[in-house]
Amino acid sequence: MGTAIKVAVIGAGSATFSLGLVKDLCLTEGLSGSHVSFMDVDAERLQMIHRLAERYADELGADLSFDLTLDRRAALQDADFVINTASVVTYRSGLETRDLIQKYGYDWDGPSAQEYLYYNTTFMLDVARDIEEICPDAWLIQSGNPVYEGCTAIGRETDLKICGLCHGYYGYQDICDMIGIDWRKVDWQAPGLNHNIWLTHFFYEGRDAYPLIDEWIRNQGPAYWADTSPARGRSAGMGWSGELRRAWEIDLSRAAVHMYRLYGLMPIGDTVWMKYIGWWYHKNFAAKRYWFGEPWGGQRSHLSWPMYVENQEQRVNQVAQLAQDPKASLVETMGRTMSREQQVPIIDALVNDNEGLFQVNVPNYGALPGVPDDIVVEAPAIVNKKGIQPMRLDPLPPKIMLTQILPLVLSLERTLLAIKTQDRSLLLWSLLDDNDTRSYAQAEEVLDAILGQDYNREMNDYYRWPAGWEVNGAAQTPVQDDPALRAREAVPAD
Repeated sequence: MGTAIKVAVIGAGSATFSLGLVKDLCLTEGLSGSHVSFMDVDAERLQMIHRLAERYADELGADLSFDLTLDRRAALQDADFVINTASVVTYRSGLETRDLIQKYGYDWDGPSAQEYLYYNTTFMLDVARDIEEICPDAWLIQSGNPVYEGCTAIGRETDLKICGLCHGYYGYQDICDMIGIDWRKVDWQAPGLNHNIWLTHFFYEGRDAYPLIDEWIRNQGPAYWADTSPARGRSAGMGWSGELRRAWEIDLSRAAVHMYRLYGLMPIGDTVWMKYIGWWYHKNFAAKRYWFGEPWGGQRSHLSWPMYVENQEQRVNQVAQLAQDPKASLVETMGRTMSREQQVPIIDALVNDNEGLFQVNVPNYGALPGVPDDIVVEAPAIVNKKGIQPMRLDPLPPKIMLTQILPLVLSLERTLLAIKTQDRSLLLWSLLDDNDTRSYAQAEEVLDAILGQDYNREMNDYYRWPAGWEVNGAAQTPVQDDPALRAREAVPAD
């Protein structure tokens, strides 16, 4: 006999994620009798997911019920758990911004982050405030980015029980696969901040496994880095083409190994490709190819990211075709084994006391020394009926704290201050601090270009220049006031 709960899924039109969630719920006997409320703003995608969920549960004989709604507040009524996987910024709009900023001499992870942080963080706060009003005792499991910024803001602005989840830690499993050990037999820890985690603890069958990484680097690294085959790749479980798998295979790239030598610990997952880790890995396409691998240059190059977006759209189309085929067996297509996702096992642990160890993002409160208590950290945690209890960790090395962790804490504070105060100059400051910026005029021009896009009207209206930068009712910056300065700082053509 299961414990019946209500789960509200915000952004349920995320086809692959929602179906994996449904599968895990169906396969968790302790949650039989539960109800899932799917919510999305895309009615067509919503109906598709609802139809497939009912079919899969019916085929499997699972005791689950479902409803769908376009109304977020309706979905939250009486919810015990809320899973937010929605993103306001779409893959396509992100590509448009990337193409735009490249005209001004910028790489992907600089100016384009501005709109992503604003829209998704403010949306996450809106959802959290609705939960606090409608179902304040519910757990919020934040499953869409930006987990670090969004969950920290939610922790500060509400009294909700919050847990952020991210796939980045899967990187330790990819490292295990590449060095030839079974990740299921590994004892590991990779704490830090989301998208900035470091392998502090790595034991295989009771023995330190770092020497196995060193051995792979010595004996297999040179040949691996020299292999330029576009179809090679180990991430077969992702359902990607060989080319896309190769672009994503960065866990033992030159960049990752260089970071290991520089900082003394292996970076895990998303950490490897984040631009704030080191601009030199991203300076141009030639640098990307060297550090992250031929021929695609890692995950975020101008070649690989469009492939990723196209792959995501193809997967949605495949799910839509599946929904339109009433004869197709969903159990055969989706399988009957649990996914690697943590959402449902965490829910089961909290509800039924099926204790487990999970990688979570929660307010620090002393778990990771040297990080403020109200900052959300990524850390291993014991989860049971008592709640989510992050483990008390050893300090990260001072070099990592001073060059990676604490600078990212300051970046977070600037981001949240900009959102809270609507201060446009903080957006400009972040661009001036970007290594791609060669002049004040360049930073100002790219900010104007981003905010001038049609789909950024809300953001353009939201942010205001500080007092004193208004001339005849219009916002003017020092460079705009001085054509001579703008001419002297003109950005040369590449």
